Amino acid sequence: MEDAETDAGTGTGQVRLVPWSEGDFWLLRRTNSPEMTGHLGGPESEEKLADRHRRYLELPAGRMYRIVSAADGETRSVGSIGYWGREWRGEAVWETGWAILPEFQGRGLAAQAARALVDAVRRADGGRPALHAFPAVDHAASNWVCRKAGFTLLGEVAFEYPRGNPITSNDWYVDLRRRPTPTEERRVG
Repeated sequence: MEDAETDAGTGTGQVRLVPWSEGDFWLLRRTNSPEMTGHLGGPESEEKLADRHRRYLELPAGRMYRIVSAADGETRSVGSIGYWGREWRGEAVWETGWAILPEFQGRGLAAQAARALVDAVRRADGGRPALHAFPAVDHAASNWVCRKAGFTLLGEVAFEYPRGNPITSNDWYVDLRRRPTPTEERRVG
């Protein structure tokens, strides 16, 4: 994957995906609140956050990004999104996840970032056929993001996140081998 920023969207809702860097640790701290991690097993210790930051910087396959928005004429970091390799039902696939800071939620930024991420993953051509997202079934906002970003719902699955925390998730996916038609792109956008 190239190190260049990835653009998506137009006008006031424009987002850019900026490759995760050493200076982005503050963003992990901001997203580590009970409000932001309620569907993920709760906040992590400072030590676990530092480990996560290091993993984000050193992903062997995939990439993490800081989401930057140019809405309202100001450029601001609004959250994070990324993708990483995993085995799912006997197949090597990509998994994705995101977090939008509370003050920027409800503006469609996560869906724009998810669409930009799908494009970035397709360009990276890592040889995996699908990108999956596994939001908890009761996490309405993340399920909306998947729907709005053009993912297909496969159904409910038993999942564990973090390790030792069983949850019921929806399995959403994008077939990376298939390009959306112009009609599908307009419907998703």
